[in-house]
Amino acid sequence: MRSIEKAKLAAAYVLERKAEDPVLLEVGKLTSLTDFFLILSCRSTRQVQAVSRHLRERLEEKGIRPLGVEGEREGHWVLLDYGDFVVHIFYEPLRAYYDLEGLWTEAPLVRLE
Repeated sequence: MRSIEKAKLAAAYVLERKAEDPVLLEVGKLTSLTDFFLILSCRSTRQVQAVSRHLRERLEEKGIRPLGVEGEREGHWVLLDYGDFVVHIFYEPLRAYYDLEGLWTEAPLVRLE
């Protein structure tokens, strides 16, 4: 499965748990870290944790496992590193504060259906 397909699949899975405002940025030409950032928000820290666990479980069903998971215990900002794509799950006020979309304005936005 290609990177873009995995990232879009992740976006679909987070919506199953009512994640809000998912944005997929193609950052591969701007950094060597990864190809895509999936950025989304949740209304509470518990929802952040639930979305993170749900996403990991659903992707694992497809044989896709994270290389690293950070921040899940606190539930303020969870980072799931899948190598070719990275998922940022924010508690809403922190998404606005850190403004990753603003930091990566040169990254093309990938349309999500």
